[in-house]
Amino acid sequence: MFSSSSLSDDQKALISQWVSEGDDLSALQKRLKEEMDLSITFMDTRFLISDLGLEIVKPVEVLSPIVGETPTTVATDGPAPATGGLRVIVDDDPMAGMLISGLVYFSDGERGMFYIDQTGRPGLDADTPGYQPSEDDIMEFQKQLQAIMIKQQEEFGE
Repeated sequence: MFSSSSLSDDQKALISQWVSEGDDLSALQKRLKEEMDLSITFMDTRFLISDLGLEIVKPVEVLSPIVGETPTTVATDGPAPATGGLRVIVDDDPMAGMLISGLVYFSDGERGMFYIDQTGRPGLDADTPGYQPSEDDIMEFQKQLQAIMIKQQEEFGE
């Protein structure tokens, strides 16, 4: 596992600059390899950004669960969208090895990162450790994810 303590202050400042310029995790991982000769995993890149107290804010497309509805763009940071209820935001570029990943805002205001791996297994990492969504939110989350995945299949002709 890579540790941010092995970086010099200049390297940390350069990484901070890259984040402020809008680099996403993939771009950061590539630049670390090319410009600092640091070959680290995508997940270690996520941990590095967290350890340095940096936050990547990248607009992502909200794939609507209602076919035919126009998608909107929102930032992955900040409070839940004001529309109320449960909202699912899908990453433009899923985490490495995942079919789909993104954020979910539950009806009680809790937020978490979700993913579905290559074998179809889901995962959820809520901002609050030990958080358990309500049964209604779980059902709605599954319903929206299914609609999003169907829409993606239709768009990509799979």
